[in-house]
Amino acid sequence: MFRVMIFVISMLLLSLPVSAQELAREQLKGLDEQIQEIKSDVLAISSELNHLEEKLLYPSHTQLALFVALADGERFRLDAVEILLDGQPVAHHLYSFKELEALRMGGVQRIYTGNTPLGEHDLQVRFLGKSEGGSDLQRAESFTVHKDVRPALVAITLAQQAITLNDR
Repeated sequence: MFRVMIFVISMLLLSLPVSAQELAREQLKGLDEQIQEIKSDVLAISSELNHLEEKLLYPSHTQLALFVALADGERFRLDAVEILLDGQPVAHHLYSFKELEALRMGGVQRIYTGNTPLGEHDLQVRFLGKSEGGSDLQRAESFTVHKDVRPALVAITLAQQAITLNDR
């Protein structure tokens, strides 16, 4: 009888650490899930705040957004883009290898968003790069952009031979 009681007690004592470990694992798993939920909530709130900030800083009736893209099939290396609006520099960007690859794959970069009064505006676009043969490339074009009460979205398409503009 004494041996049976010692055996039962020892079995109970041996099973306690396993149960404690399982309990600890379940608690950690639950904690990880809570952390992931909190991260998701924080990202959603951050996105919403960014959207609200943009609406406050750039009301739709004054908003001008400029986007840069490469023309289909262009293989030149784009190094930098500079944009002037009414003679004032508003954007300048140096391109990394990854950004250039994204543009070559059809990506579009929003390079500028700002407030612009209604009417006609002079837009100057300049880019620097290298041709496939390795010679230096430099192109500059001037355009007139009309800003009305709607947000102005202007797509700037860069090609080795020219710069084109599509405003909506």
